[in-house]
Amino acid sequence: MQQILVVDDEIGIRELLSEILGDEGYQVRLAENAGEARAVRGKARPDLVLLDIWMPDTDGITLLKEWAAAGLLTMPVVMMSGHATIDTAVEATRIGAYDFLEKPIALQKLLATVGRALKHGGEQAQPALSLASLGRGPLIAELRQRLERVGNLRTPLLLTGEPGCGIELAAQFLHPRNAPWVAPDTNGSLAEAPLELLNQAREGTLFLHEVAELSKVEQKGLLLLAAKLERYNVRLVCGASRPLAELAAQGAFDGRLYGTLAGTVIRVPSLREHREDVPDLANLVLSRMVEAKETPPKQFSTAALNALRNYDWPGNLTQLESVVRTLVLTGPAEQISLEDVNVALPPPGPRIAQDLALDLPLRDARDAFERAYFEYHIAREGGNISRVADSVGLERTHLYRKLKQLGIRLGRKNDE
Repeated sequence: MQQILVVDDEIGIRELLSEILGDEGYQVRLAENAGEARAVRGKARPDLVLLDIWMPDTDGITLLKEWAAAGLLTMPVVMMSGHATIDTAVEATRIGAYDFLEKPIALQKLLATVGRALKHGGEQAQPALSLASLGRGPLIAELRQRLERVGNLRTPLLLTGEPGCGIELAAQFLHPRNAPWVAPDTNGSLAEAPLELLNQAREGTLFLHEVAELSKVEQKGLLLLAAKLERYNVRLVCGASRPLAELAAQGAFDGRLYGTLAGTVIRVPSLREHREDVPDLANLVLSRMVEAKETPPKQFSTAALNALRNYDWPGNLTQLESVVRTLVLTGPAEQISLEDVNVALPPPGPRIAQDLALDLPLRDARDAFERAYFEYHIAREGGNISRVADSVGLERTHLYRKLKQLGIRLGRKNDE
């Protein structure tokens, strides 16, 4: 039986919703404030939450943010209010609410919304990290503020940062719920049918993972696509882990396209820049694995979390998730120890700035850095290119192209 948690400070509304939903065959739990809702959510994951916005102790938006930051927003949440503004509803959906119901709630609308939300929750894969859960440190708070300032713009946005740092999470933060989200795995369609991408993303968001790796033909397709965004009402968000200005100056990136994309640029920080958030992120990945029943309940020791916090994470969030999953699935005890972490973490990478000749021309120095970077990840993953692609945050086609460009040769076993 599906369980619905109703959170509302008005007893009449709680009892009415309980009666209606109970008659429909749902198991209903009631909470009159945020404190009771936290207690219920802490014991078990409900299949759906109906959450009032205006409550005396903690308002529903704040509770929604708390659940998102703690990794507990793994069920659909429908907000309820009799006097909320459109801005409040938009903010709730950005944080992660599934839908919004205005009081007084019509019976048919209530049941239809509940049915859709439960179906959505059942179809949802175990959610990955989100920007809301990325951390509470000042750098992530500043990133959220910057994204919120450009949230209502429809002009192209360029997100820059290291591979695996969370560029797609930032893009998803801007994406309005219940609108098309198109993020192609490869960029071939930019060359073959760029307008088809616009048609798929109509009234929604088109996200391109790594525009720095686009071929000349793909760049032309993107330039054509960018000129028609307004006609399709599409928000274009692009990610880049290499400086496009430098590539444009070298002739490797179309100058007109760079001018189009660089109107609004936001940098996503690397994980080592906000390492104070690493313990919370590690616990978040662990708690979601427990909720998905991938593992019995476990916990990190304080020393283990400190070791994770002090690591440099060259692969950023992608690497952190991979290491935590390995620790959780292979650790024999209920508590993950410092010794477990030391075994799972790869040895520190080379001191690139010291090992490379700094008097090289910029392009040669960058190529030397990237060659050392990829060779390090290939060695760390035992030559498994699928895992290397996940670790560095590149699609496999782009990774092969980059390795070929750098002169890194792979044996047959690397493709496994």
